[in-house]
Amino acid sequence: MIIAFSRFSFTRLYRSFHFINNFASRKHYISNIGILFLLCYFSSQTFAQEKRYTFEKGLMGSPFRIIIYSDNDSTANRAAQSAFRRIEDLNASLSDYRDDSEINAVSAQSGTEKWIPVSKDLFDILYISDDISKKTNGAFDATLGPIVQEWRRATRKGYFPDTDLIKGALGKTGYQKIKFDKKTQSIQLKDKGMRLDIGGLGKGYAADEAVKVLKRYGIKSGMIDAGGKLALMDAPPGEKGWKIVISSGRDSVETIEYANVGMATSGPTYRYLEYNGKRYSHIVDPKTGIGLLYHVRTTVISPTSVEADALATAFSVSGIKEGKKYLKRFPNNKVWLVETKGDQIKSWNTIK
Repeated sequence: MIIAFSRFSFTRLYRSFHFINNFASRKHYISNIGILFLLCYFSSQTFAQEKRYTFEKGLMGSPFRIIIYSDNDSTANRAAQSAFRRIEDLNASLSDYRDDSEINAVSAQSGTEKWIPVSKDLFDILYISDDISKKTNGAFDATLGPIVQEWRRATRKGYFPDTDLIKGALGKTGYQKIKFDKKTQSIQLKDKGMRLDIGGLGKGYAADEAVKVLKRYGIKSGMIDAGGKLALMDAPPGEKGWKIVISSGRDSVETIEYANVGMATSGPTYRYLEYNGKRYSHIVDPKTGIGLLYHVRTTVISPTSVEADALATAFSVSGIKEGKKYLKRFPNNKVWLVETKGDQIKSWNTIK
């Protein structure tokens, strides 16, 4: 049973792109690329010492929502605002949409054979990406910037990217072309024209960093919704975990209860290019440079939000068969992948 929103009992349903306030008698919901996340708090009593606070702000092109439990109004507000500032700083550094960002300044030095000193955040997120790329045989790749740029333009203007342009862009990609020097916190981009793009794990990384900020303020129970990428802290008072209902977008719906994990979904429900009767996903296969043609929805639960974010993309690209091999390399991760090719629907679910 889902309880309608009131002052002391809460139903929050999260959609990664639009927050709607007038659904089903004032219930609130958010759907993340066809996979519905409902975070519900069922309370049998009022915990006067711990109140629930909700803060929301548009960041990284998506709505960011922070829900925390605290016994102090001032602490709750200061913690949330500090977390938002941390996310803003990350966006300024890591966004490839900003001409003045650190990541674009680094990309501009590709092919120069220079070792480029970078911030700890950029080094860490690229190092995490590199590890996931290696373990998934390149199903996830943070060097897809040249390809992503082509697909952004094509999707915006409604044309299919030129084959020669895709081929040329592919030649500037490859996670193996990033070199790391831990001692000097520097990286090297081998080929000229390389362009970094950490969009596939940036929001998850931001959510994890926001959690660290909240903990410094003594916040233990909370949740970060980074545009649909979730970072769950301790459960709400009196509960074992955050109750989450996940749906494949078809008939399969499950209620799960988790705390202290990251969660993410990936799928083409809202972001895609339709051309000549075919729908191309915004998720690009690093090997072909083409958006996925088959329909796939993937939910991943991981120890961290950044890992869940990246793996949701990686498993979408790899599919079920290869994904089962890769999952063995990621302990404590769970996956629900629904794959549709023509009239055939296959499901792989380890979350049960």
